[in-house]
Amino acid sequence: MNTRGNGLLLHITSLSSRFGIGDLGPASDDFLQFLADAGQRYWQILPIHPTDPKYDNSPYHALSAFAYNPLLISPERMISDGFLEKTDLDPIPAFPKDYVDFASVISYKETLFSIAYERFMSKGGSEGFSDFCEKNAWWLDNYALFVALRKRYAPATWGDWPLKLKLYQAEAINEMKRKEYEGIQREQFLQYLFSIQWDRLRKTCKSKGILLIGDIPIYVDYDSADVWTNPGLFKLNAEQKPFVIAGVPPDYFSETGQVWNNPIYNWEEMEKNKYSWWIRRIEHLINHIDYVRIDHFRGLIEFWEIPAGSETAINGRWVMAPAKDFLRNLVRKFPYLPIIAEDLGIITPDVREVLREFSIPGMDVLLFAFGKGMAENPYIPHNITRDRIVYTGTHDNNPIQAWFAIEASVEEKKNLFAYVGREVSADEINMILIRMAMMSVANTAIIPVQDLLNLGVKSRMNQPGINAGNWIWKLDPGQLTSEISLRLRNLTEIYGRI
Repeated sequence: MNTRGNGLLLHITSLSSRFGIGDLGPASDDFLQFLADAGQRYWQILPIHPTDPKYDNSPYHALSAFAYNPLLISPERMISDGFLEKTDLDPIPAFPKDYVDFASVISYKETLFSIAYERFMSKGGSEGFSDFCEKNAWWLDNYALFVALRKRYAPATWGDWPLKLKLYQAEAINEMKRKEYEGIQREQFLQYLFSIQWDRLRKTCKSKGILLIGDIPIYVDYDSADVWTNPGLFKLNAEQKPFVIAGVPPDYFSETGQVWNNPIYNWEEMEKNKYSWWIRRIEHLINHIDYVRIDHFRGLIEFWEIPAGSETAINGRWVMAPAKDFLRNLVRKFPYLPIIAEDLGIITPDVREVLREFSIPGMDVLLFAFGKGMAENPYIPHNITRDRIVYTGTHDNNPIQAWFAIEASVEEKKNLFAYVGREVSADEINMILIRMAMMSVANTAIIPVQDLLNLGVKSRMNQPGINAGNWIWKLDPGQLTSEISLRLRNLTEIYGRI
């Protein structure tokens, strides 16, 4: 990211698809072609780990930090790769065009997965599948067993499983591996399908000169294979339950802060083995993408620790983490750190110091630029530096149009108009901010697709602090037109980002 370039932010689930959810099929190829035609260099996505309806299908609440989301598997690719027949797709439900109905998508795709798995195994599997399972056994075996046991003991989380399983005792584990053999193998098969399709996507990206920016939630869920198999790496009590949980204090998004309920890392224990779990996590993801955005990067320097059971985050406290020691160990593995820091919110000098010392780029969001003290605001374009990544907004923000109509205060609008030099309308506000991002000296500018299309509040991806109804927005077919591509390319050329 040392040269000027642009990119778009769009999660894979938001791609247009006749199967109810964006996936790794033709829609991904079409979007990559759109990016290439528009002169873009980056495609930024959200986390691609397995999600669950229990957690609103949030990509930031995953069952594993190493496995990937089967819902992203493309039915068309399953046909072309010989895992399905065309007739297996029928009947295709009448899915909504502009949002993801996760319940219907899950029901439909699970049926397809079962057909594909049974047909594949009836033919004796394949050498490729065996090789995949052997190569990835270090994370795949535990993940597949976890999913099988999670279904067996639903709705209980692993902390309420039978004691010997909860404690991961070898005799009980081996017995369940025998009993749940089919369920385990089915989960391995789905990860294999994902890997085939992802490898194809990566090759297409490289052929078109598009780099992928992925996303890694700083924390993992308690209800995950990671915490079950590595309880000593987290702050758990004698009952294997969290006694403190993660979140953030009151901020821009919430007056009472956010209670995330994720278990907090036992950094002292992680330090003993040179942070091997974290390093493997990043290494695994880097094998699938080009850059990793670490969500809530501040949590690596100091984190907001809340007593378990709290309804708000007000009574938490800041606790220091061994950021520099961790990053030094990471640099030994990756001399050039392919990391982006999500450093939004209240950022203290020690965070800035870490970013400078390890040359990690952070984020500047223009929607935060026009409040009180605009001239000194770090997000205002004239204060943005070359090493930063500028965004009009993120997946947690309202699109520009909705921000302007609903959220922006009188003072923010007044400051915005003064900065632009004239009053602007709701119809042009998106292009005003997009131009600001592109004309800034920041080497990298990322624009959410919703802002490019000037969409309203219904296209918002996530509202922090609200635990239902998020992550469902999806493109209508045909929204990304050749006219929009040409307009974006022209701006990219004007501001020297090609």
